[in-house]
Amino acid sequence: MNEIVESKTSQLVKLINNKDKQIDMPKPFERDIFLFETYAAGTGYVENIEEIETSLKIDDKLSFFREPKNPHDSKAIVIKNAAGAKIGYVPKSDNEIFARLMDAGKLLFARVKSKELNGNWLNLEIKVYLRE
Repeated sequence: MNEIVESKTSQLVKLINNKDKQIDMPKPFERDIFLFETYAAGTGYVENIEEIETSLKIDDKLSFFREPKNPHDSKAIVIKNAAGAKIGYVPKSDNEIFARLMDAGKLLFARVKSKELNGNWLNLEIKVYLRE
């Protein structure tokens, strides 16, 4: 009986330690929690916003990055697309709690809800999520 247990255990250890192959382990408790709807502020100041807008699709994932040394707002959160291009910021009126969550190590991101380009200003509505 011990031989069967040892055999299965050693096979599992070999599988886990195999550096050539990646194991796609499910994360059963990982989920995205919808928090809030808002918009991207400051899009009129972003270079090439017209080009960035054409690459954005509804439901695209957008990344958040803290900018604690931002001279205008120490709780600033910059929004970037999948290619890493800056799109704008979470509005100052909405960022205090989100900044605290991110500073505590929580992963926040957004998804594009809607978009409309008006000259060099992008009206970008987003949905904010917390990954748990």
